[in-house]
Amino acid sequence: MPAADGTAFKSLSIRIDKNILEQLKATYAVPANKTVTDDAVIALDKSPWYTGYAQSLIAYLNSGAPMTEAIKQLKVQEIALLLLQCQPELAGILLDISEPGKIDLKDFMQRNFKFNVPLERFAYLTGRSLSTFKRDFEKLYGITPSRWLQQKRLDEAFYLITKKRQKASDVYIEVGFENLSHFSYAFKKAFGKAPTQLI
Repeated sequence: MPAADGTAFKSLSIRIDKNILEQLKATYAVPANKTVTDDAVIALDKSPWYTGYAQSLIAYLNSGAPMTEAIKQLKVQEIALLLLQCQPELAGILLDISEPGKIDLKDFMQRNFKFNVPLERFAYLTGRSLSTFKRDFEKLYGITPSRWLQQKRLDEAFYLITKKRQKASDVYIEVGFENLSHFSYAFKKAFGKAPTQLI
């Protein structure tokens, strides 16, 4: 998908696991003041450090040679340290590795349904086992989490396409679908028309 200036759009996804965060807390003794935010997504400040990091990682990926596990671990540690260096206020969020308590399921799902993560992750983030999450969810909504998530994402996509005049190719990732063909198939099945027919 091209960017606004016509160049190819690329993205990097980096997962910082709990073990690395625990190492950072122990090694670097970064204070983790508790930060409270309702934002599901936190924008990063523009920084040449982030740009340099991305370019170095892309160089590794484009080399064709497999990255060793040691290098992967170092690159993940590097981005965590850069986040803390560039935006110290993120320490309270990034280094809060305590187990989540059981939280309000409806409020959480309404704010986070667009994120394309497994049900196990939704369960964990709401402080539940997978079986308890599914049970609480069906009690609350009357349908399975998977069916609710798909319908909620399709409803959001319908709104963005018909009211905000956005293209399906711009919408499908934003609402949590992995690929355009699956999104278009599910959309047509739900609404009787392909998303391109509504613009």
